[in-house]
Amino acid sequence: MSVVLHWFLPTSGDGRHIVDRFHGSQEAGAPAQRGPDIDYLGQIARAAEQLGFVGVLTPTGTWCEDAWLTTAALIGQTERLKFLVAFRPGVISPTLAAQMSATYQRISRGRLLLNVVTGGDAIEQQRFGDWLDHDQRYARTDEFLSIVRGLWSGAPVDFTGEHLKIAGGLVPVPPDPLPQVYFGGSSDAALPVAARNADVYLTWGEPPEQVAEKIARVRAHAEAAGRTLRFGIRLHTISRDSSEAAWAEANRLVDAIDPASLARAQEQLRTSQSVGQQRMLALHGGQRDKLEIYPNLWAGIGLVRGGAGTALVGSHREVADRIEEYHALGVEEFIFSGYPHLEEAYWFGEGVRPELVRRGLIAEGENPVLAA
Repeated sequence: MSVVLHWFLPTSGDGRHIVDRFHGSQEAGAPAQRGPDIDYLGQIARAAEQLGFVGVLTPTGTWCEDAWLTTAALIGQTERLKFLVAFRPGVISPTLAAQMSATYQRISRGRLLLNVVTGGDAIEQQRFGDWLDHDQRYARTDEFLSIVRGLWSGAPVDFTGEHLKIAGGLVPVPPDPLPQVYFGGSSDAALPVAARNADVYLTWGEPPEQVAEKIARVRAHAEAAGRTLRFGIRLHTISRDSSEAAWAEANRLVDAIDPASLARAQEQLRTSQSVGQQRMLALHGGQRDKLEIYPNLWAGIGLVRGGAGTALVGSHREVADRIEEYHALGVEEFIFSGYPHLEEAYWFGEGVRPELVRRGLIAEGENPVLAA
């Protein structure tokens, strides 16, 4: 199996420091050095396509631009690039989501991927008017995806669940191809839902031993449901021509974090209900001197950023080593990002990707198209 590479669209802003506006942030934070205007995001999208990335992940939340609208505006600026659109099933009708995805596939000629974000932070969810607790949100997501997949069949759907009720739901012209569903979540409530509904299970960048344990648990749930999933991982990257240069850049990023910002971010992140977020926090414990948690795996970004908080740091060869290690565990898809996202896309695309080609993990000239 080949490695599938994706990049990230920074729709909350970008810059030469860690942008500290995140999922559960209770304040706006400092203005980004580079605002998320469509021209700059278009630069990143075109660079990602040119460099051989299959798709770009676009986040969801009150702290960033809307993913559906932003990526739709970029369809005409790209030719092959897929858009991994994150959305929250608790704040949109399943029938509308099924209709939107069908329309998106026709407009983009099949370039939509869906990242289902159930939501692990009560503060963020309540901003959207969602007051369910953590486990109830996953139960609702299970119902939501069951409805959506039914609607994608083209037949009318009647559904009565604990959280959702649909009568005569219909999408007369289903999406073609059906969008692949990406799903993350580390809690006991999340894993069975992922196993029943996802095409790709996503984990944040934990050390390989922890990733292997999580993959085994998800596979067991999937086998019980009679399904087979692919696996992906979400990481940042700092790759340079030498290991010393990469670590110098990592140190620059963390040295720029003032103590007040670190304390404020850690306090807010600790309130998250997300099991995955708490696992991210446990990797570094808020300590600046304990950030390399595994060879070339650095937790410095998670000091002030919610969600994915780890980065692969090192020479191009060292970063490729870690990718190969995760790939050996069963991880096929890698979603990367870096600060700034435009420059780091080139560092990775021109440095690490050729190394993966040399190792046979990506075919020469390959820009794979995911099958439906």
